[in-house]
Amino acid sequence: MQPAPKSMRLHIGIFGRRNVGKSSLLNAITRQNVSIVSDVAGTTTDPVEKPMELLPLGPVLFIDTAGIDDEGALGDIRVKKTREVFDRTDIGIVVIAGEWGRFEEQIIAELKSRNVPTLAVFNKKDIVPTPIKAAGLDAQGVKAVFTSAINGDGILDIRQALLDMAPADFLNNPQILADLVRPGSFAILVVPIDKEAPKGRLILPQVQSIRDLLDGDSYCIVVKERELRHALENVKTPPSIVVTDSQAFLKVASDTPIEIPMTSFSILFARLKGDLVTQVEGTAAIEKLKPGDRVLIAEACSHHPIGEDIGRVKIPRWLTQYVGGKLEFQTVQGHDFPEDLSPFSLVVHCGACMYNRKEMLNRILKCRKAGVPITNYGLAIAYSLGIFERALGPFPAALDTFRNIRSKKA
Repeated sequence: MQPAPKSMRLHIGIFGRRNVGKSSLLNAITRQNVSIVSDVAGTTTDPVEKPMELLPLGPVLFIDTAGIDDEGALGDIRVKKTREVFDRTDIGIVVIAGEWGRFEEQIIAELKSRNVPTLAVFNKKDIVPTPIKAAGLDAQGVKAVFTSAINGDGILDIRQALLDMAPADFLNNPQILADLVRPGSFAILVVPIDKEAPKGRLILPQVQSIRDLLDGDSYCIVVKERELRHALENVKTPPSIVVTDSQAFLKVASDTPIEIPMTSFSILFARLKGDLVTQVEGTAAIEKLKPGDRVLIAEACSHHPIGEDIGRVKIPRWLTQYVGGKLEFQTVQGHDFPEDLSPFSLVVHCGACMYNRKEMLNRILKCRKAGVPITNYGLAIAYSLGIFERALGPFPAALDTFRNIRSKKA
């Protein structure tokens, strides 16, 4: 795995009316013909993604969107796709070419409501006048630059502004599990090799966890679930932690001595990508599920499901067994997520390794606003199998939250 995955990149959304030069601007910034450019309004139909290295910032992902003023039935679909990009935008670029009105105000208001740093780019400065509104943007906390994407004027100013606006938590990436393994010590990673593992490769959370440990000056032993016990018997000192794929939770819990902390990759990513405490609170709602309730299964990636798919088969089976009656399950993939969450009693989300943290936090916020609890694959599996507290052992704040919830019910 050579390029940085999209989920680890700073997401920069490019918004504006049709034909203001959004695609030309993206091509100029990336120095490539990424987006199709023409004089016909509405040329960009779906969001176009372009990963690049924006030095010295690092890996970023530009997202060129369809015009927010698109019209007609097809235009409504395009605008809906554009609005979905707000959920995963870390920095917003609003492109203006002469005209300023409600579309620009709406875009800036939407970005500000999400606390997204916003850059206003007044494009085509060589052929269109700059709106008077540009003078008042500083007071709103919106930086403005003036460009001509066709001849390259102002492109370096955009690059510098993006560097200045990068969120601190991107520049100081959180750790996956290196903070749980002191330098010089090691972790054992349990990696089942099954049909869901890409041929000849490991899945993304496993690869990123290995790299995270190396960055933290620690190391790891990687085993399949049936080799775990043998590995533990043959090390002179115990590992700092055992991390498993959630599907192997029961066997790994059985083979790992109780004094060795144990959790799953999915739970680590609940902490990395979202809000572990909130998702622990959501997990406790499993206790309230009753036959007939509807559960939403949300997957970040769009993979072809297999016979024993974790989201479509195994988790529904385990939750159904726990509840003792039939539940209704609905599955969404990729960036699809229901606008109306009210029909659901619970949302069970994957580890979101394919998302940036912004998109996952927005989903958690949507659930909170709708009053619908949200949990995570690993958390839900551990709870339904009766090993929830064991899996939360490495995370004292999350464990305390669960114990407080349980004590209030007692």
